[in-house]
Amino acid sequence: MSLSVSRRLAAVTAFAVAGLFASAAPAALAAPTAVAAAPTPPDIPLANVKAHLSQFSTIAANNGGNRAHGRAGYKASIDYVKAKLDAAGFTTTLQTFTSSGATGYNLIADWPGGDPNSVLMAGAHLDSVSSGAGINDNGSGSAAVLETALAVSRAGLQPTKHLRFGWWGAEELGLIGSKYYVNNLPTAERAKFAGYLNFDMIGSPNPGYFVYDDDPTIEQTFKNYFSGIGVPTEIETEGDGRSDHASFKNVGIPVGGLFTGASNTKTSAQAQKWGGTAGQAFDRCYHSSCDNTANISDTALDRNSDAAAYAVWTLGASTPVPPGPSFENTADVNIPDSPAAAVSSPITVSGVAGNAPATTKVDVNIVHTYRGDLVVDLVAPDGTVYNLHNRSGGSADNIVGSYTVNASSEVANGVWNLRVRDTAAQDIGYINSWKITF
Repeated sequence: MSLSVSRRLAAVTAFAVAGLFASAAPAALAAPTAVAAAPTPPDIPLANVKAHLSQFSTIAANNGGNRAHGRAGYKASIDYVKAKLDAAGFTTTLQTFTSSGATGYNLIADWPGGDPNSVLMAGAHLDSVSSGAGINDNGSGSAAVLETALAVSRAGLQPTKHLRFGWWGAEELGLIGSKYYVNNLPTAERAKFAGYLNFDMIGSPNPGYFVYDDDPTIEQTFKNYFSGIGVPTEIETEGDGRSDHASFKNVGIPVGGLFTGASNTKTSAQAQKWGGTAGQAFDRCYHSSCDNTANISDTALDRNSDAAAYAVWTLGASTPVPPGPSFENTADVNIPDSPAAAVSSPITVSGVAGNAPATTKVDVNIVHTYRGDLVVDLVAPDGTVYNLHNRSGGSADNIVGSYTVNASSEVANGVWNLRVRDTAAQDIGYINSWKITF
């Protein structure tokens, strides 16, 4: 980033998300909704991603200790990635530019097939700062995008969208490479982009799980993945405008991405939510010489790499379905460890004509250490109660799922509540988020 293995896809597949629409203007994304069966996203092998990081580390060690713009280590990194993609059947393009008196390089890789008028792109910056090898910043994102692209090849994926991958140069000097790429795209080519996904620092050693909130459908896609593995997320704010997604966003292309934190300090609440050390930076080696292969959380790298593949498969290969209006509450609400108390998380619905449908959908993400203790209800604006979960699931933790409710007798507009009660002692948790779709 510039200065300016827990539950897996078996749970995730409950959250299919709509594809991306192409249009004559910059292509907008359809709101998430259930779709017919699409190709199953793969579990990206952590060992493969770490093997790429090991190569980046070796490249830095053999070239003055870094992979910075204008240095031999950066060009060797580009050559390594390009060779992998060429061998996997991608059409690669090496784009050159000049910055600070040195030649810079972007690498673009296109997967054959898909709608050429609806392009889904995933990318990461490949350069480091001059003080170190840049293994988390941003070998982690570069390696995950590379392995996701190689997984596309291994699967012989035939996506609905045209898939493109990019590795950017001179990001650390002010997003120079990605700005050059976007600024040299003709207006007609920009209009073909359905979305750009950015991965910058996704293996921080004291990680948080942050999701960009720029485009709602891309955001929800990533949140669905993490909900499916029982990992709560927060909106990314530390890196706003400081990574390559900004180059795309500034010309109207829908963007989203993932981040595990840089120099900001993890709070006590975040440490309770994600583990790790409160009062310590997410990455104490940010832009330092100690950003080496020891400066990686394997768990964070594994989860985020899988999330990258999930997004590429889901957004790139699914079939669009017309959406209904959705409303969400992402504020955490602690659940008292007391059978006498219940808590509610409200959502105010407005602008929906008539009654709720017979297929009202409720997505629930509750973090709890014993879901068999919980009673979860949807409470309509008039006080009618629809039970969603009644002490089932035994000793398993968390409730992450979708429920269909026949709420056709209810007026849609008004305050809906998700009400949760813990019926037994000794286990704790909180409502992480919930959403109602009409």
